[in-house]
Amino acid sequence: MLPMRSFRRSLLAAVLAAAGPTALGQTDATSSMAEWPVYGGSPLSQFYSPLDQINAENVGELRVAWRWYAGNFGPRPEIKNETTPLMIDGVLYATAGITRNVVAINAVNGETLWIWRPDEGERFDDSPRKMSGRGVAYWTDGQGDERIFTATPGFFLVALDANTGLPKREFGEAGVVDMMQWLRGPADNIEITSTSPPLVLNDVVVVGPAHGVGARPDSKEQTKGDIRGFDARTGELLWTFHTIPEPGEFGYETWLDDSALYTGNAGVWGPISGDPELGIVYLPVEMPTSDMYGGERPGENLFGNSLVALDVRTGERIWHQQLIHHDIWDYDNPTAPILLDVTVEGRPVKAVVQLTKQAFAYAFDRETGEPLWPLQERPVTISDVPGEWTSPTQPFPTRPAAFDRQGFSEDDLIDFTPEIRAAALESLSDLRIGPLYTPPSLLEADDGTRGTLILPHYGGGANWEGGAADPETGILYVGSQTNPAVFALRPDPDFTDIRYVFASGPVPDPMGLPIVKPPWGRITAIDMNTGEHAWMVANGDTPEDVANNPALAGIEIPRTGKFSRAMLLVTRTLLFAGEGYGGDPVFRAHDKATGEILAEIELPGAVSGRPMTYMVDGRQYIVLSVGRQGPAELVALALQD
Repeated sequence: MLPMRSFRRSLLAAVLAAAGPTALGQTDATSSMAEWPVYGGSPLSQFYSPLDQINAENVGELRVAWRWYAGNFGPRPEIKNETTPLMIDGVLYATAGITRNVVAINAVNGETLWIWRPDEGERFDDSPRKMSGRGVAYWTDGQGDERIFTATPGFFLVALDANTGLPKREFGEAGVVDMMQWLRGPADNIEITSTSPPLVLNDVVVVGPAHGVGARPDSKEQTKGDIRGFDARTGELLWTFHTIPEPGEFGYETWLDDSALYTGNAGVWGPISGDPELGIVYLPVEMPTSDMYGGERPGENLFGNSLVALDVRTGERIWHQQLIHHDIWDYDNPTAPILLDVTVEGRPVKAVVQLTKQAFAYAFDRETGEPLWPLQERPVTISDVPGEWTSPTQPFPTRPAAFDRQGFSEDDLIDFTPEIRAAALESLSDLRIGPLYTPPSLLEADDGTRGTLILPHYGGGANWEGGAADPETGILYVGSQTNPAVFALRPDPDFTDIRYVFASGPVPDPMGLPIVKPPWGRITAIDMNTGEHAWMVANGDTPEDVANNPALAGIEIPRTGKFSRAMLLVTRTLLFAGEGYGGDPVFRAHDKATGEILAEIELPGAVSGRPMTYMVDGRQYIVLSVGRQGPAELVALALQD
C-alpha cells in the first residue's frame, strides 16, 4: 500500500507553518492563522469557529477563491462525496473518490501537495460502502511527528506522514493495521468497512465500523460492530468494546434466546466525539441486524441504539443510555454527539446531545449520563408481524421538543386546497398510520393494507449531517427533513434465513404532490440551556415541480424547503447552511438569532459534505464539498482580496 505519488509541502506552506499551530480544537480569531484540526472543528463536534472576518455586513461579497477537482480520483467521483477537510499549518487534508485517496492541498490556492492512493484489490471490491469517506484524523506528538489517519474502504487503519503522504512505517505493519483480524462473526459473510473518520483523543485512535445495508440482509448471522482503540504511535490494539455483549458481559441478558451469539451490526458508522479533559469518548451506536424486523433478536438489544461513554485509555464503559429498545425502524444513532457547556436551571452542566433520525435531541450530563431533563418510558404500539418481539415502551425526552414531525396522522396531510386534501386522504386507504414507533407491517396484511407510512423514515429527521452548536450562547442548530416512507415486510426464504425482510412500497403522491405538509426541509434552533426552540426556518425554496403543479395554480404557498438535510457551520457571527443532498447548489448565511437569510451564494453543485472554516495569512476561508448536480469538488469561499 504505497502512495501513488508524494510531494513535500510548498515553500508557501512551510512559511505558513512557521507561524505555529493553534491549540488542538481551538482557534484564535485575532491571529493570522486559525485551524480546523478535527472533523467537527474540535473533538466536541460543535462545527463552530470563533472566526468573524466574514460577518453580516460583508457575507454577500463571498466569492469562490479556488476549486479543487476530484473527478480523476476513481470511478464515479461524484457519488457519496462527503468529505470535510482538516486544516493544519496552512495545509488541507481530505479524502477523494470512492477508493478514498488521501490528499494534501495548499489551503491558500488549492494546489495539490501530495496524494496517497490505497490499492486494496478484492478488499475494495468487497467493501459494502464505496464512498469518499467523511474525512481523516490528525495527530502530533508536539515534537515534529505529525500523522494523518484514515480508515480505508477495505477496513485498514493507515497512518501517513502529514508532510509527505508516506506511510509511517513504525505504525502497525509498515504504516497499516488490518482491522479485520479481530472480527467477531461468520468468516464467510463479512460486510464491514468504516465511513467516518477515526477520532484521535489523548494519543488513542478510536475507530467505528460501518456495515452493509441492513434492510434485506442475507442471513441473521452477521459481523459484529465492535469499537476499537489503537495507540497513535505504534498501532497497538489497546482495547475493544463489544457493542453486542459476549456471554457474561453486561447487557447480554437483554438479548433473549442467546440471540447475541449470532446477531451482527450495532457498529458506529457516524462520527465519534470526545472530551479530552475528561478522557471520555462518546459512541453513537447504530441498530443490530436487521433493520425492520427484529424477530430473530428478541429483547432490548444493548448496546444497540445507545449513546455509550467510554474511558478512552481503557475502553471501559462509564455510562450508557439506550435511546430505542429493540429498534425495528432503522433509527440508527447517525450523528456525532455534540458536547456543549450549558446552564440548566442555574446549574452549569457539561452536556452531550445526541441528535437522532427520529428527530429527538437527547441531552445528558456527559460526566454522569444523567438526563438534563427527565426521560419518560411511554407505551408504544405493539407489532402484529408474526414472530416479532416489541418493546412495550420507549424513552421519550421531556425536553427539548422534537425538532421535526413524528408519526403520521390525517393532520399531517397536505391540504393547500380541499381537493388536494381529499385526494391525500383517499391515498391512505391501503396504508396504516400512527404515532412515532408505530411498527412496520406486512406487505399483504389481513386488514388489506400494504404497509405502514412511517415518519420520519430511515433517512431521518436528522442523519450523519448532524448539527452545529454555539458555545457562546448554548444554541444548537439542527438540519432535518420531513419525509415519510412505506415500511412493509414480506418473507423471502430463498434469499435469507430471516423470517421477514423489508419490501418497501410507493409513497402516495396525491395530485402529483408530496403527501405530507411542508416544510419538507428545515433548520431548527434550540436553546440547550432551557430546552426551548428558538426558531425554525425552511431549508430551501419551493421545488419547481411543486410550484408549477396545476393543482396549485393561483394559490400562494409558503416557502416549503426541500427533502434535504442542511449542512451546517456556525461561527461567531453567522450560521451557514448548504441545502445538502436533494437540495439546490446554494450556500446561505443566516442570522443566528432569528434564522433570517442574509446572503445566498451560488455554487457549482449541491453541498455534499459538512462545511468548515479556517484562517491563513489573515484571510478567512470556508471550504465545502459539492457534487451530485456536477462533478465532485472542494470549493473555497473567501472575501475578495
